[in-house]
Amino acid sequence: MIHIGEQIKQKMKERQRTVVWLAKQLSCSRTNIYKIFEKYSVDTDTLTKISTILEFDFFSLYSDYIKMNKD
Repeated sequence: MIHIGEQIKQKMKERQRTVVWLAKQLSCSRTNIYKIFEKYSVDTDTLTKISTILEFDFFSLYSDYIKMNKD
């Protein structure tokens, strides 16, 4: 199973972005960002915004997971 919150956190670290920065980009609080980091799933609208902001297709992680577990 994909822990999307951990994936987002990891990508932010790779991009050297802070929680404050992402919160500002999403127009939400830092607390909400920390809550996202804890989630195994995020609604598609939020994930689309985060994908755009971080310039990474987080949906591809799910596609790859499905392909790997198809058989």
